[in-house]
Amino acid sequence: MTPRQRFLAVLNGQMPDRVPVTLFICDGGHFLNQLHPEIDPWDHERLQLKVIEVQKQFGADVFVRMLYGVNDPLHIHMGGLDVSRQTENWEVRTEQVEHGNTRIARSTIRTPGGTLTQDFSTTEVRPGTFVFACTKKPVQCEADLDVAIRYEPRMPAGWPEQVRQRVARIREALGDDGILGTWTPHGPFNNASLLIDHDVLYSLFRVDYPFYEKLMNFAMERILDYTAAIDDAGPDVHCVGGNVPGGFMGRANYERFVLPFEKRYIDFVQRHGRPAMYHNCGQIMNLVESYKQLGARVVEPFSPHPLGDADLARAKAQVNGAYVMLSGIDQVNVLQNGTMDDVRRATHAAMQAGKPGGGFILQTVDFIEYGTPEENVRAFVETGLSEAGY
Repeated sequence: MTPRQRFLAVLNGQMPDRVPVTLFICDGGHFLNQLHPEIDPWDHERLQLKVIEVQKQFGADVFVRMLYGVNDPLHIHMGGLDVSRQTENWEVRTEQVEHGNTRIARSTIRTPGGTLTQDFSTTEVRPGTFVFACTKKPVQCEADLDVAIRYEPRMPAGWPEQVRQRVARIREALGDDGILGTWTPHGPFNNASLLIDHDVLYSLFRVDYPFYEKLMNFAMERILDYTAAIDDAGPDVHCVGGNVPGGFMGRANYERFVLPFEKRYIDFVQRHGRPAMYHNCGQIMNLVESYKQLGARVVEPFSPHPLGDADLARAKAQVNGAYVMLSGIDQVNVLQNGTMDDVRRATHAAMQAGKPGGGFILQTVDFIEYGTPEENVRAFVETGLSEAGY
């Protein structure tokens, strides 16, 4: 099988010749910047091409996850309302504030129904590696939400073609060496967390359900056009964020207050047959059974302690083939900071837990960090490949 055939067999519920062995390399900064500091951090296409090249050099089956350049403007994925454009009823004024290594875009949005404010922060954590966040959320009360619902501009007419071209260029370069994923907009609860403070969101479904329901519906509906455009561009898999409603919420809260909205969105994402991969990089064990109702074809990454609470062997038994599991080894405490023997032992354990019966992809549980020894990455790939055959 080619790497592409191997991945697609697993995603389609078939048994491949062996377990796909891949690497989670972020398409901006981090490990990629460690290997190629000479590349302009804003040249997203060149960086995504390097993700393909680097995985091939390590001997892995390539899984390239496109984030930057696809989710542009960044509010689609990183938070806040759309301050990139103006309309007759959506007047935006933004000032840039410098604070150390952080640049804050401080926006005031005036509408006929009221004024909203938000801060969007870009922090350069090291040269070439940036993190982005909406650090002052625009929705402080239900009246703010009503303003956003009524007046926020929807997807620009030219956005679908922009995404189609970006995806087509990376797909052509990838060929049969693997699969192409897109970081499609988050699930509704994650999206809601980009608009309202977390401490409010985590209690809102208990204290004011009508407000919560309105927020969740808006958080989903405002990104459906973007999701449809990404799907039309033809990725192999949609990567969908679902980490904010983690297992710490408990199964009862998740299934009552979160799952109905997440399932509606996952159904929309998968309506043309392209699988959704639901990403919960924190506590997950309380929700392993709940995800069977969610309907996503793939769930990742089952982070082990201390990053999360996953017991991969126990989770594999609970899942029992209901969805594909993508998991592997701790990218911080083992891959970045462990010895080669630590990596080999952890990789062996992950393969022994995930491989039986199929429905498994081996990958570092999250993106590889800056400062990760290349010899550890090679040890992970080589160990995985040596034990991957069925």
